[in-house]
Amino acid sequence: MDILLSSQAWLFAGLIFMLRVANMSLDTLRVLMVTRGRKGLSWILGFSQTVVFVIVLIYVIQDLTNWLNIVAYAAGFATGNVLGMWIEERIALGHVDLRIISSNWGAAIAERLREDGYAVTEVPARGRDGMVTLLNCSVLRKDLEKVEDCIQEIDPQAFVTAEDVRPIQRGYWRMLK
Repeated sequence: MDILLSSQAWLFAGLIFMLRVANMSLDTLRVLMVTRGRKGLSWILGFSQTVVFVIVLIYVIQDLTNWLNIVAYAAGFATGNVLGMWIEERIALGHVDLRIISSNWGAAIAERLREDGYAVTEVPARGRDGMVTLLNCSVLRKDLEKVEDCIQEIDPQAFVTAEDVRPIQRGYWRMLK
């Protein structure tokens, strides 16, 4: 119980927590960059993450009987994952492919998205209750919320799914403004 009274123990636990948060945030971002094919950024994040990991591990292994350090390590791991996801959402790199299914307003959604500068492919399709319009639209992830709002405004009943994609070649991709 003496450990709870030691300011040095709390300082080291705080340091371990902060380093582990940084480590896992970098790791989460690195994995996301790997899946998006960003080799250079993946290398930099991987190198940085490993350096921080080794440093924090040294602090924890120095005294495995210190449960405060172990708790800080675990809490930093969990917090770092969530923080990394939050950062990645804010950065919003890459493209997302939207699949929009609308029973009645597919043409109106397509027209509006085209007016806003997005490429849309319309496909007539048959759903459970009859004919529907299937729309494919690839957008920058940072524009996703704006496009979702547009769809919702025209057809609140539309069924929308999204997948991360990597452009390979050709086609129309909305240019950065």
